Amino acid sequence: MATVVAFMDDLLFLSRIREAAKGAGIEVKSARNVEQLRAAAPGAAKVFVDLDSSRLPTAEALAALKADPALASLPVVGFFSHVHVERAAAARQAGATRVLARSAFVQELPALLAGPSA
Repeated sequence: MATVVAFMDDLLFLSRIREAAKGAGIEVKSARNVEQLRAAAPGAAKVFVDLDSSRLPTAEALAALKADPALASLPVVGFFSHVHVERAAAARQAGATRVLARSAFVQELPALLAGPSA
């Protein structure tokens, strides 16, 4: 079974991703800190990162993924509220493969789950 990792603390949004993934036969592992992310990421197809979370160390998490040779090529899709465009730029600079507004992420979620890369 394919796996994606969700680095987020919004449980309602995580539930939404899990429902979409369940229909596609994909397991979703969640992580709320860098250590959990590092533990969950090996073997995952991609990582989804909520860039709007003020409680999660998203910049540190992206840096940790890109610094680990075994995880550096793992596709990372960040999503954010359209009013926080500076977060999108920071995520791209930190190494996110793709950055989407939250509404676009929701719309593209089935394709993001099904596709081999971000």
